[in-house]
Amino acid sequence: MMLELIALRKEAFDLVKREFRYIGILFLLSMIIFKIAFFRENFFVLLRSVLSLFWLFVLPGYFIMLYWRENLEFIERFIAGIVLSAAVIGIFSYYIGLLGLNIRYHAPLILIFIGIIINMLKKE
Repeated sequence: MMLELIALRKEAFDLVKREFRYIGILFLLSMIIFKIAFFRENFFVLLRSVLSLFWLFVLPGYFIMLYWRENLEFIERFIAGIVLSAAVIGIFSYYIGLLGLNIRYHAPLILIFIGIIINMLKKE
């Protein structure tokens, strides 16, 4: 039983490793598109902008959508994850802001951890 769990977790980590290559390629494509669209801007300004978009929308959405990795392909999970992350972070930040807490940097990190925990607790 324990060896099965180790093998299943190794498969999940191999999947995440392979898909992070795809995310890296999409990051580079986003950098190229941003550089073409904003050709007069400094490279580091564009890098910071694309990194912030990926930190805010792509990574939390990817980790939340890992739960449905058997049902959906990568690109479907990627796009749905971006939309889901935008919605959840917007609503989450609004209500936490009403409480007076500043979570400008912590909301994406919380969603990433929630996605990882849900994925690890999922029964294979």
